[in-house]
Amino acid sequence: MRKNSNKNKRINGEVMKVISEAIRYSKDPRISPMTSVMDVEVAPDLKTCKVWVTVMGNDEDRERTEAGLKSAAGYIRSTLAKELNMRYTPELRFIMDDSIEYAINMSKKIDEVTAKDNEAKIARGEDIDED
Repeated sequence: MRKNSNKNKRINGEVMKVISEAIRYSKDPRISPMTSVMDVEVAPDLKTCKVWVTVMGNDEDRERTEAGLKSAAGYIRSTLAKELNMRYTPELRFIMDDSIEYAINMSKKIDEVTAKDNEAKIARGEDIDED
């Protein structure tokens, strides 16, 4: 099976749904309720799976959630085996994804620069563009 085949995309989507549900219903108190599965990549041989996870909160929440996910990997994998009829149940590897936090930070910086630019335009007596 090729990496970008339709079958692999469908498998990734189904695995993502099941893992998201399993994380939501996990009873591990270390896993933050603000945890989201951003992407899943199941290897073409179906033996490994990379799971990109984001956690809204501070660094301590991320570290605790990462430890909780590593601990709950067996439960999540068994849930995956029960829900999906696959030849192999992939071994899960959780990767913390900071892309949303990075995007929020960049958006704030853009807003700050725009505000400073508008202040400079007002000081020069120019009209401010309303976007």
